Amino acid sequence: MAVPKCKVSKSRRDSRAANWKIGKVGLVECPNCHELIQSHRVCPHCGYYDKEKVVELKAKKDN
Repeated sequence: MAVPKCKVSKSRRDSRAANWKIGKVGLVECPNCHELIQSHRVCPHCGYYDKEKVVELKAKKDN
C-alpha cells in the first residue's frame, strides 16, 4: 500500500485546485462581415463559415 512520506498541509493541498481557471474566449474577425466571433464557428451575424454561406438567416422584424 502506498504511504505518503510527509503530511501535506491543507494550504498546499488546496492550492493545487486554485490554478484551474477558465481562459478567455478566442475571438477572431469574421472575414465576410468583420464582426468579432468565436473561432471555428459559424458567424451569427452573416451565416458564413470559411467564406461559404452555410446558414440562411431570417430577416429581423422592426417594431
